Amino acid sequence: MPHLPETPKHRKGPERLTREQAGAGLTWTYMTRSAILPMLLTTLLVPAAAVSQAAPVTLAPGTQLPVKLPKHLPMKAGEPIRAELLYPVYQNNELILPARTVVNGTVVSLSADHARRLSSRLRADFTPFHKPVVRFTSIVAPDGRSIPIATGEATNGAPVYRVVRTPTPKGGFIARYFYLAVEYFDATVQAIIGPGKADRALQFVYSQLPYHPERITAQTSWTVETSEPVTLGALAAPAPEPVPEPSRFRLARLFHPSTKLPVHAAEPTEKPTWILQAYLNDGISSETSKSSDVIHATVAEPVLNPDGSVAVPTGSILTGTVSQAKRARKFDRAGTLRFNFTELKLPGEETQRVRTTLAGADTSGGQQLDMNAEGDVKPKAQDKIIIPALMLFLASRPLDREHHHEAGNVARKDAAASSGLGLISLIVGTAAKQANVALGIGYYSAALSIYPRFFGKGAKVEFPKDTRVVIETTATKRTALKPESSALAR
Repeated sequence: MPHLPETPKHRKGPERLTREQAGAGLTWTYMTRSAILPMLLTTLLVPAAAVSQAAPVTLAPGTQLPVKLPKHLPMKAGEPIRAELLYPVYQNNELILPARTVVNGTVVSLSADHARRLSSRLRADFTPFHKPVVRFTSIVAPDGRSIPIATGEATNGAPVYRVVRTPTPKGGFIARYFYLAVEYFDATVQAIIGPGKADRALQFVYSQLPYHPERITAQTSWTVETSEPVTLGALAAPAPEPVPEPSRFRLARLFHPSTKLPVHAAEPTEKPTWILQAYLNDGISSETSKSSDVIHATVAEPVLNPDGSVAVPTGSILTGTVSQAKRARKFDRAGTLRFNFTELKLPGEETQRVRTTLAGADTSGGQQLDMNAEGDVKPKAQDKIIIPALMLFLASRPLDREHHHEAGNVARKDAAASSGLGLISLIVGTAAKQANVALGIGYYSAALSIYPRFFGKGAKVEFPKDTRVVIETTATKRTALKPESSALAR
């Protein structure tokens, strides 16, 4: 910045400035200030103008919104629900709503859970169990605005877990059951000392009562679809979601449901491979599906090429078939389900032949599933030795009265035998002071444990409509799927 001339009043004699010189300095100062002011105003107002001119975002009807409860709620009609998006929502390959966006709703009504009521009453639990019927009515945008939405009612809420491919335990019968015993022991230890142990202890106490309060458990999830267009307005760009460091084991990254897995960089001579996050358009089940049934899935998140262009855009359709479906049968023979996709149709592009493997899927409704390296999904094998043997041992304790006549020993044995049905059976079996009563209660409890493990119908495998699946996809051609349309560019 040039040095400004001093004003004339500070000069004396011949050193005093002329009027022209002083005028020149004042003119320079005025011009400088008049140039800086518009620059500051432009800097401050341009971002606001850009936001106000951003095109409004509208969610199309049929957009899936997978939501989950972050905390427990009372089981009652009219209860307000504050849920969160389980997965991010994309539209036109752009992130519109990030994961954990708040979605508000309410419990519309309660429906009777007849299957659970019957099972519980056989175990002396007379709680009238219900299923909540919910409807979601608004979304809280990233900028804090509450935006009304219209969805249908949802009734199939259940905690959602991600099942991924696991190696099959090696060895024979003894090795497999040793593996199950270790897994059962580890789960028991985690239930006792793991986070949330106080709440689990309280729920265990409740389970011993003949009647107890109900609740909608935390992590209960629903997938609802918008029934009308939802105008979100101009949204600020959401903060990018953190992506974990690359793992040596690629499938380990599937445990984070919101992780976006970019396409693997491939050499020009290699076939590209992608991890696709998609929603099933058709429900499939080991009980109702048949081999060769056609199934479809819609890609939910875009996949990028190494150069940043879109390889597989949102809305792409996977088409495949059910390759194996075996019904669950008596004597605990579980159902089996396998399906794969063979075609990938990109918007505005020709159908591509692909080779796919099921890498993961969400499961709910109390299903405990296993998936092998080939993608076969079947219920997880349950313990058939430890629990029944323990129940039979406890049930037989009252038979040992001949050697121990002390009242304390007799009461303890009767209590151990009759504790399998909760507080009522414990009180009756101990107060009766009769070995036959305690034996009857104990063997009845053991039978309830043995029957489903050996003689009952095995568990089924079911993936309802809108189930989130993870598909490992490889093109059968050597040319990468790389749409040329600039509309698909991110």
